Amino acid sequence: MNSSRAFVQLWTLAVVASVAAFILHLAMRGKTVALGYELGRARSEQARLREVKRVLEVEGASYRTPERVEIVARTLLGMEAPTPDRIIQMSDRPDAPPSDGSVAASAADEMPP
Repeated sequence: MNSSRAFVQLWTLAVVASVAAFILHLAMRGKTVALGYELGRARSEQARLREVKRVLEVEGASYRTPERVEIVARTLLGMEAPTPDRIIQMSDRPDAPPSDGSVAASAADEMPP
């Protein structure tokens, strides 16, 4: 009688352990499926953001073209091309440094020994 009682206890323990393992397996499987869906959503969001980045880069490049800058300057800002009398060459300015490199030579002459 003692051995049949021990058998029932061991059998019950084995059934409980099997049920617990099965429940744990189902929980982990559910978590795996949920993570798979979350990963899929994250990847689709990543693909969407990459496409948005690509579109914005193309749009940004179009804004940097000289034609686009001129259109914005003329239409939105009301600017116009300068007349020839408003254009000043840098070499014509009296306070402009000489362009032959003599500035570096004169600066070296002024240095204390």
